[in-house]
Amino acid sequence: MLAILLALYSKNILLSLFGGVLLGLFILNDFALFTTLSATYALFLELLSESWILKTLAFAILVGSVMELLQRSGAIEGFVEYMSHKTSLVHSGRSALLLSYIIGVVIFIESSITSLIAGAVGRPLCDKYGVSHAKLAFVCDSTSAPISSLIVLNGWGALLLGLIATQIEQGSIQGEGITILLNAVMYNFYAMSALVVTFLAIWFDINIGPMKQAKAVPQTQQNRAKSTNMTPLFMLLPIIVMIFSVFFFLYMSGDGNILKGSGSSAIFYTMLTTLAFMFVLYIPTKRISTKMYTVAAFKGAKKLFPIALILLFAFAIGKVTNELKTGEYLASLAGENLSVIFLAALIFLLSSIISFSTGTSWGTFSIMIPIAAPLAATLGGDVTLAIGAVISGGVFGDHCSPISDTTIISSLASECDVIEHVQTQLPYALLSGAVALIFFMVVSIF
Repeated sequence: MLAILLALYSKNILLSLFGGVLLGLFILNDFALFTTLSATYALFLELLSESWILKTLAFAILVGSVMELLQRSGAIEGFVEYMSHKTSLVHSGRSALLLSYIIGVVIFIESSITSLIAGAVGRPLCDKYGVSHAKLAFVCDSTSAPISSLIVLNGWGALLLGLIATQIEQGSIQGEGITILLNAVMYNFYAMSALVVTFLAIWFDINIGPMKQAKAVPQTQQNRAKSTNMTPLFMLLPIIVMIFSVFFFLYMSGDGNILKGSGSSAIFYTMLTTLAFMFVLYIPTKRISTKMYTVAAFKGAKKLFPIALILLFAFAIGKVTNELKTGEYLASLAGENLSVIFLAALIFLLSSIISFSTGTSWGTFSIMIPIAAPLAATLGGDVTLAIGAVISGGVFGDHCSPISDTTIISSLASECDVIEHVQTQLPYALLSGAVALIFFMVVSIF
């Protein structure tokens, strides 16, 4: 709570996260100051020894290199000019956001890559037509995680299937794992609601709350190669390579099974492959020189180094809240005197609080499914509805949280301040959450 409140009021996300980490460790170490400082050092040392964390941080930094190269090479300029003058697809702010929305829905394999590609394609078009980066970040964030949790042919599905299978093996619930998962996804009301609300917000240009004050970024002439022809290929080809690389590396890291692939490894090696492809594509075609390529890659990485630090601190506070057993405590409060009619709605709300507090939907799934599934079975409720409520609540709370990695990555992809993104997205997320809550109540009653 300290981290969240500091983030909302101080606007300094690094300071806020570090404050939350220190307070959590202070409590864990019985309020001993020097022990807390030693534990802080040990925590970050431990985090930086985890390969998946290092790969995720490297991914965030390498994103900056890719973005800078797309800009310096004139690829973005050529794409914008082509889409504006040679096609009728993008001719307004609405169509620019719709393009990002479609990308967010179509690319469901990995939420981080989805946000990155939707932001990379949409940002220059949004700048051209005077759409704020906050609105774009909202579209990226509100499509990536929801669609990934609905079409579960990805790491999300692998995690959920594993958690459900564990409950079946323990005898807590009965049935086939894949059948239970597919039925539970049908009750993922928040994801469905978020996708509908986002589409309506784009189509009817609905700006509510702080989004009304969000300003578009003025276009500036930056140091970049001039586009001699209006071709979208120099931007689209790297993105296509990026998409196929994610599938390939998920397949390779999963020993032939995409569902078992490592998301952190896939996105890291995808960015390296994309950078290598851009070198082969841009240098021979004289889009940029070798020197400019090196300078741009370094400059882009340097720009996003602060984002990598924010991610590191987000991982740190997630680990601290896990050690404090925040999720288990909150779940225990709702474990008694529950009516089956209100079960799904309460599971949704509780999952939302846990996800908001910890900044992780996956962590929430891991905490809540072992509690919600057997609880529903014991009370005679619908197990798949309970699991659907956990999934919905996990995504909802994650969307609202300023310490969530998906929130940070969506801000990164859209070049939007993290706190501005949280504040402008929150009214839409709350609206979608209210709709989902109503659906859980109605389905439980009837």
